[in-house]
Amino acid sequence: MFRRTCLAVLAVALAAAAHASVAAQSPPRARELYDRALDLDRRGNAAAAMALLWEAAGLAPQDGEIQHALGSALERIGALDGAIDAYHAAVRGRRPPRGASNSLVLALVKAGRSGEAIAHARGLTAASPDDADRWFTLGLAQAEADVDGAVESFRRALARDERHALARYNMALVLFRADRFQPAIDELTRALAIQPRPEIHYTLGTVYRHLGDLDRAAAALADAVAANRDYADAHLALGTVYKAKGDVKRAAAALRRAAALRPDLAAPHVVLAQTLTLARDEAGARRASAEADRLRALFQRSQEAATLTAAGTQKLDAGDAAAAAGLFRRAAQAFDGFAPAHYQLGRALQRLGEHDAAKAAFARAQQLNPALVPPAGR
Repeated sequence: MFRRTCLAVLAVALAAAAHASVAAQSPPRARELYDRALDLDRRGNAAAAMALLWEAAGLAPQDGEIQHALGSALERIGALDGAIDAYHAAVRGRRPPRGASNSLVLALVKAGRSGEAIAHARGLTAASPDDADRWFTLGLAQAEADVDGAVESFRRALARDERHALARYNMALVLFRADRFQPAIDELTRALAIQPRPEIHYTLGTVYRHLGDLDRAAAALADAVAANRDYADAHLALGTVYKAKGDVKRAAAALRRAAALRPDLAAPHVVLAQTLTLARDEAGARRASAEADRLRALFQRSQEAATLTAAGTQKLDAGDAAAAAGLFRRAAQAFDGFAPAHYQLGRALQRLGEHDAAKAAFARAQQLNPALVPPAGR
């Protein structure tokens, strides 16, 4: 869980560095969909944003910015194969965003494809051996498979830019996983001196929690929350530490805050159930446990639907609307509440000339998510 969280945090940080690049070279419809998707995502409507990004990416396969945004959306829901394909397209596209190669490497590592990630990153360092970011990317690629190699790559990045806070942060992550705790703490402290990012406080708190130093863990995690009040993972970790300290009142408050920030996440409810059991609130514990079970099942179904929808979208973009429609129907059967599956089914049926069925699919998508307005003229 911690490893996935750190990778996700870093992916968000890298994605934030992406810049507008090829707007004038992409179809106006694709850019319109992309801009709407960004607005929807900012307003918390990730499902609608992803559906529009799929459509935009199909219209503008060479637009590195759109492909990168689609990859990020797919990665967030765990559809790693689709995310990797989108990141590959972003890297190959016109003027790819600055973080595209790093995003590709991270997704490959998360998917257990470290060999591909390392090969890609080595090619980058060979092309630009004096670029600190290229060595940083190689370190990311090596992090799961070659601890010593990763540390050496991060050190090479720091030799070229000693204030590369993300290199220090990720070297600390590697050292922590290798049980080299004090060197990890030292690197995190140095990273905080350069750039006091919330995720660095969070990771420092995680190291102290692993070492059993609950007071320092709580302090570091409180710093993470102070730096970003909406940092759900930090609230979750802080609640877990408070529970371990026996402070059930603070633990419950932190865990409820985490659940409010991430209503799709089961973990806060799992720990909250344990906390309420300690507080002898059996009824509350049962409610929290039931909600955790519901969210776990929902996540599994939505992830299956998202994976099938991603596969269907690839078929649709390749011109096989019939096969795409079959995959979208399977996605809707796996989880009827997954609005993007119905929206994409509408697009496939429209291409097949099944206009009444397409209209019904678009209507279902919009019923589930009002932001999913059917394409113009459909």
